Formats: sequence, structure tokens, C-alpha cells
Amino acid sequence: MPINSSIKPKTPARFQQALFKWFDQHGRHDLPWQQAINPYRVWVSEIMLQQTQVTAVIPYYQRFMESFPTVQALAAASQDRVLAHWSGLGYYARARNLHKCAQTVVNEHGGEFPRNVEALAELPGIGRSTAGAIASISMGLQASILDGNVKRVLARIHAVAGWPGQTAVANELWDIAERYTPAERTGDYTQAMMDLGATLCTRPRPACERCPFANHCVARAQGNPTDYPGKKPKKEKPERQTTLLLIEHDGELYLEQRPASGLWGGLWIPPQLEDDDGGEASAQEWLAAQDLDAREIQPLPLLRHTFSHFHLDIHPVWISLPSKPTRVAEGASGWYKLRQLDRPRSAQDLGLPAPIAKLVKQLVALREPLLAPC
Repeated sequence: MPINSSIKPKTPARFQQALFKWFDQHGRHDLPWQQAINPYRVWVSEIMLQQTQVTAVIPYYQRFMESFPTVQALAAASQDRVLAHWSGLGYYARARNLHKCAQTVVNEHGGEFPRNVEALAELPGIGRSTAGAIASISMGLQASILDGNVKRVLARIHAVAGWPGQTAVANELWDIAERYTPAERTGDYTQAMMDLGATLCTRPRPACERCPFANHCVARAQGNPTDYPGKKPKKEKPERQTTLLLIEHDGELYLEQRPASGLWGGLWIPPQLEDDDGGEASAQEWLAAQDLDAREIQPLPLLRHTFSHFHLDIHPVWISLPSKPTRVAEGASGWYKLRQLDRPRSAQDLGLPAPIAKLVKQLVALREPLLAPC
């Protein structure tokens, strides 16, 4: 459909005026991170909100702030405790970087976040857009952001074609974002832009009729707002297989800590036979290699867990041992009560990946009659 030549995006001043009017009347103002605003609270919320919806983040954020109310508290915590509070949010590198960044702020910046975007962006896990959000919302600095919501809003208003992961497209969107960012009420502007994208200018079914820019949006005039921004070139996700050995003795489960980097880095999981789909047969071979005898072996239903770049088919095998071996593997490991592992995340001291938490629930149900109260 040809573009209506009368449709033109607003000037920066009129854009800001329309956005503030909408935000003051219809925006969200009671989200947890909008209360008692400071750089630490804004930073944690921005990291949690990457790749994750607001409704999913709220309970995690509230638990996190109860346990780690300041950057000093977070820096002093163990990585295990931080990962335990992150369990279920996914993308665990965010949590590891969060912990590392807190320690950097405390050890190298006296516990205070730098008050400029460039220095903020040099901290672990903080990129240009997150730095802009911290600076604008908590410090009132004139700093632009370009998270997923803002990319979508600006790409539609200006009909910017192409996938924002491409440098040229990203640069064009950054130019627009910086042009619109005001010197006054910058924090409100930042929150309003994110709110607009999250509540009205959504990926599917945008509520164009309620948008303050409805009559100035080129994509809407074209009749194809959902074509913007362009989608990432699609690739078929590969499939991987693994066998997890749920080694249990009298209501306690044996877990090992993963290396700090890589898949599930720093989290606790049962022994894993990577690239393996042998299930019970592989479990028997593993037991023989460890010179262990099982009291009972039972395969559990296959569990598929999808990551951003591949599908993982997990073949869990429950293995009941008649006694605890003194040591099963090198590195951090231990035995943990199933009842304790099945507690709410806020009561755990271990970081468990979401699929492992599901398997724990299955095992608790299987062993229910024999489990002592925790």
C-alpha cells in the first residue's frame, strides 16, 4: 500500500508533548521499581526485564529486593544465593553479571553508580540502552534508550524497515531515539516509551486506535504496523539430547554445580550425560563406571526445554541408592533434601534451572510416602 504523503511523524517537541499527555493519563505508575527510585533499583529491574515480561518479573523483583535491598547487600551475597533468587527467570548470565557488576560498583566506585552513560555502559552486563535507562530514570540525565519496546514504537512510527539486529537499522533507530529524548522529564519519557510499547504498541495486535501517535504513524498509514520492526532471519533450532541422573538416597538428591560459564553456569543440577539419549542404559553404564549399585532405577518421562538457540530433550532417570557414596565427582557437589529443594525459591539457597525444578517436583511426587517433613 502506498504511503499517505500527509502522514508525517511529529516534531520532537510535539512528540514529547503527546507522549507525556498519554503517560500522565494512562501510563503505569505503580510498578515496584517505580517506587523509591534509585540507580540500584532501576538497574535490577532493567536487567530482569530483558527478555522477560513485566508480570513475570514483578514477584522475582520483590523477592530480590527483600533479600538484597542495596548494591552492598548484593555484592556481599554468594553467587549461589543470587542464582537461587534468579531460578526460573532464565538467561542466567544476567544474574552472574548482576552479581559481578554489584561487586565492581562497591569495590571500584565506592558503592555509587557512575553518573554518566559512558561509565555505566562499561560496567559488567550493562549496555548502552540499560545505561540510558539508569541515567535517565534514576539520575534525571538526558540519556536515550532503545530496548525492544522502544525499537518497535519508533520503527512503526517512522516505518524503519529491516531487523534491528543489523547495524544500519540499529543506528537509524538510535538517531531517532536521541532526536526525541527531551532534556526535561527524561525519566518519565523513558518509562513512557517503554510503557507505550509494552501496553499499546505490542508485537501482535497493536492497539493503534488508542495510541497518541495514531495519526502520525507511517506504518499504520501503510496498513501494516506488524511488519515493523523487521524480524530476525529465522533458523531452525537444532535439537540436543541429554540424560540426567536423579541420584537419590532416603529423600536426598545428589547435585553438582555447573562451571561458572556456559549452559546453566553456576547452577546446581544432577549428574548430566551430555549429548546422550540412552536413558536407563546410559545410567547403568555410569553406575558401573562409578562402582555403584542401585537399589532401584526408573526412567521418568522425557522433558523438552527450549533455549533461545536450541531445544534440549532431557531423559531423566531416577536412581535410588542403598547408601551415600563418599564422593561422586570432582568440584562442588552435595546431597540436598528433596523437600528443601521443592520449597519456594525465596527459601532456597541453591540456584536450580527451571527444568531441574520441574524434575524435583516429579521426584517429590514419586517419593511422597517416604519423604520426611523438612
